[in-house]
Amino acid sequence: MRTEMAERNGGGEIVEAEEGSETRPLFPPRNGGVRRRNASESSLSGSGSGRGGGVLSRRDSFRRDVQHAAEETYLVTGLAVQLLRYLGIGYRWITKFLALCFYALLLMPGFIQVGYYYFFSSQVRRSVVYGDQPRNRLDLYLPVNIENRAPVVAFITGGAWIIGYKAWGALLGRRLAEKGIIVACIDYRNFPQGTISDMVQDASQGISFVCNNISTFGGDPARIYVIGQSAGAHIASCALLNKAIKECNEGDDATWRVSQINAYFGISGGYNIVNLVDHFHNRGLYRSIFLSIMEGEEALHLFSPELMVQELNNKLAVSLLPRIILFHGTSDKSIPSTASKDFADALKANGGMVDLIFYEGKTHTDLFLQDPLRGGEDQLLETIVKIIHEDDENANNGNIQAPIARRLVPEWMLMLAHKISPF
Repeated sequence: MRTEMAERNGGGEIVEAEEGSETRPLFPPRNGGVRRRNASESSLSGSGSGRGGGVLSRRDSFRRDVQHAAEETYLVTGLAVQLLRYLGIGYRWITKFLALCFYALLLMPGFIQVGYYYFFSSQVRRSVVYGDQPRNRLDLYLPVNIENRAPVVAFITGGAWIIGYKAWGALLGRRLAEKGIIVACIDYRNFPQGTISDMVQDASQGISFVCNNISTFGGDPARIYVIGQSAGAHIASCALLNKAIKECNEGDDATWRVSQINAYFGISGGYNIVNLVDHFHNRGLYRSIFLSIMEGEEALHLFSPELMVQELNNKLAVSLLPRIILFHGTSDKSIPSTASKDFADALKANGGMVDLIFYEGKTHTDLFLQDPLRGGEDQLLETIVKIIHEDDENANNGNIQAPIARRLVPEWMLMLAHKISPF
């Protein structure tokens, strides 16, 4: 059951925190210490498998992807071990880890099928380089037939700012590609490889790449949309708002403009970081770690879109933002649904165009994982597709025939996963 409310208007050294300290960041903001890679190291024609007849054979392409995955796994694993050293092992983390393992096991039938699609479908272009940082890559999901220019979604995945990865968007990419929409799943540096400003910068650079290059893949640069989920919704909203503020203050010297984005969809996001510090701490994302991610307590308001849109000097920037549609489950414990409501209220009060849609009884992962794995009609997905295709004559005339999504996980496993999900 869904209730809906729609509103519109016009090389850093790691420093361990002192024992007992909850407010001092463990990691200072970092500007260096990461391997840099030039975008020229990988060409568009040779990235991933799929359309366009790349130079590399399918076997060579797969071997290269495996090598890249191994390199990234080694890097991220090292950073994760470094992070866990400071987190420590406590009862809360042990119980959440066990719940996560059981949760993943229940959904494994679906993960295996989506993983097979991700690695072997000819419609997926993996690891297209968009920048010079180690995580500056994106995956492209292409419709089977692109007769005319297709609408495009730039997707920023979640992951608590720590475990986000572009492949987490494979299920969404597959479902939207079946509806005639190109999807670009943008990877970004996670903590402790980077802090929030690095993540926002990567997201903005990935969106820029999509705006300037998507026509090469059959996309329509006049129909670009952005979707963010969980932490990705926070990062994407920061990227859009920061870009709008820069356009107001610095003029047009950027590689993309907010006006190129037709709409932004935020799924289960948090937009007032100041209000979420204690909430996350109580759920296991400890205050010292979270403040390190957000570059210190004094910077929290700079990465809180809800607070930024209420500043008087940002009124013009708010008017530049695209239409915003926020989705949230009312049973979300990871990020309370009030986070989306408060952001929607702030946008409305300051001249933004916003729609807020609640999904009764849905948790943090229901909207993004369990519901799509269930197959059949997906309310959130259908809402997104309807908005994207509302001015598309081909779609409205029934020229785009999408197969009915089949079930990937038995219902009893989905229901049990709903109950034990640690998110």
